[in-house]
Amino acid sequence: MDFLRQMKVLPRWVIASLDAVILFQSAFFAYLLRFNFELEIVQQNNAFFGSLCFMLSGILVMFFTKSYKGIVRHTGFKDSMIIFRTILLNFVLISIVNIVFDKWVLGGYLLPVSVLIIAVLSSLFLLVFYRLLVKELFLYLKSGFVTNQVKVGVIFGASEAGIIANDVIKRESNSNLVIAAFLDDDPKKEGKIIEGKKILKGLENLSMLVENQGVSELIIAVRDLPLKRKKQIIEECFKYKVHVSIVPPLNQWINRGLNSEAIRDLKIEDLLGREQISLDNPQIKESLREKIVLVTGAAGSIGSELCRQIMYYNPRLVVLLDMSESALYELDLDLKNLAMVTPHQVVLADIRDENSMKSIFSKFKPDIVFHAAAYKHVPMIENYPEEAIKSNILGTKILADLSVLHHVDKFVFVSTDKAVNPTNVMGATKRAAEMYVQSLNAFLMKHHKNSYTRFITTRFGNVLGSNGSVVPLFKKQIQRGGPITVTHPDVTRYFMTVPEASQLVIEAGIMGNGGEIFAFDMGEPIKILDLATNMIQLSGKKVGDEIKIVFTGLRDGEKLYEELLNDSEKVKITHHPKIKIAQVSHVHYYKIESQLELFFSMVGKSNENEIVFHLKSIIPEFKSNVSSFEVLDRLN
Repeated sequence: MDFLRQMKVLPRWVIASLDAVILFQSAFFAYLLRFNFELEIVQQNNAFFGSLCFMLSGILVMFFTKSYKGIVRHTGFKDSMIIFRTILLNFVLISIVNIVFDKWVLGGYLLPVSVLIIAVLSSLFLLVFYRLLVKELFLYLKSGFVTNQVKVGVIFGASEAGIIANDVIKRESNSNLVIAAFLDDDPKKEGKIIEGKKILKGLENLSMLVENQGVSELIIAVRDLPLKRKKQIIEECFKYKVHVSIVPPLNQWINRGLNSEAIRDLKIEDLLGREQISLDNPQIKESLREKIVLVTGAAGSIGSELCRQIMYYNPRLVVLLDMSESALYELDLDLKNLAMVTPHQVVLADIRDENSMKSIFSKFKPDIVFHAAAYKHVPMIENYPEEAIKSNILGTKILADLSVLHHVDKFVFVSTDKAVNPTNVMGATKRAAEMYVQSLNAFLMKHHKNSYTRFITTRFGNVLGSNGSVVPLFKKQIQRGGPITVTHPDVTRYFMTVPEASQLVIEAGIMGNGGEIFAFDMGEPIKILDLATNMIQLSGKKVGDEIKIVFTGLRDGEKLYEELLNDSEKVKITHHPKIKIAQVSHVHYYKIESQLELFFSMVGKSNENEIVFHLKSIIPEFKSNVSSFEVLDRLN
């Protein structure tokens, strides 16, 4: 039995030998059946010689059709069709031999026609049957006859994706998962059978399956499953401590190869409070083709994903600029391993260094700039406001001004929802940068109508999985056994994934005409407490008993709720239902330019309160929260 378990693939010579024996026995059985098992008549008709000829003819045909090369435990419809063609060709070949023997050799057929027909039908049946029998034997051994380490699962979705998932799981020799049933919301499918597995209605029988059959796994295999229904399934699985997995879209599955490794665990992205946003603008490829693209902050979460996505559109060159040596080195290696066709150049530099930036613009002459470099961690920046001013405001101004001088076509600025009614220095610096690039765009449009750099801003919420975001933090805390730290039970945030954020930035760069602030319709905000609870449950732990949640209080500069628009901003729709344009009041260019220029003289000379006070004078809606700078609001 151990031998059978360890032998994953039958050798080809074994399959060929078995096929040959079956061909001989089928022909001999055909003689016996045709002549009513009367041995004397069977001998008189040269049954042994006729059976041998049928077998040798079949072996000859097998070497052309390669029917013996199939892996028996993966036998399917295509393998059966190959066997059918083999037997059909064998029938044709023997028929030709019969004609030759009848006219020029014996004056009669080598195999009587009735015997030949019986032999063909019986050999076809036996060749297919024994393959299916061996396949089932392998599945039986895998499913628990030789091992007790078996998990029982169900597949939610009895359509094409579910059937493929079941087939893949069955044939994977290293899988210890056995499917007990299918679940489906379609009442017409209830009670029907797929490969011996019954289809049950929805989630109504999940508790029964868990109790009676020990189901511990559920695989979601439904194309375009509504988010609301997906969340219901997941919550029900959490209730019964059932692990949830998801199959990829069929086209991705086929491209990566049909194997169980493609069935992935549930990720926190699957629990976003909205459907995943997907952008598909055919103009992107045309707009980026043969362009030189500069990405600042290229080694960050958004910047690195931006670089990967941009390179798929085959621009002439992508320049990767960042001041983080290690992260930039890793990104360079990653892109080289991806073997991209588009060339790239890494540049280790600081956007705050004006001379360095002048040299880079002169050397590479970029056509498009994606500006993602920034300091973004709210509590940290609250303690170092001068650094945020230098990077987020002055660094952006240096890049924007150089883009105009070097005739850059488009400058795409990556902002944040924290720039809306800011309560912290980080959000306020990003809002000041937004104001500058918008006013610069308006100035250029008025005075240089024919040709000018177009400045576009993208504004979005928190990015799941980005460096320093809450998700990696929660993962580390769960791995340590807890507790998970949440600032406040009511704190909420808008979330999006790194690919979504990067798509938005690229899309904005293509569709923007200049001066716009693009924002996503990000659905409902998510409670951080709910996010923490879901992550604990996804890890297979129990909230409270195994992993505790501790409330630590709001950090410096934090607010309970984020906003995508302030009270005075209205939105305009675009070609994509999920992308809006925030219509904000513009500031005169010379006013904001002189206000920001003052920062150059203040940096390194003024104290923190003076710098932040000046920032508040630029942005009247900037009201500090849980911060030492709250006292400045009383002075305005």
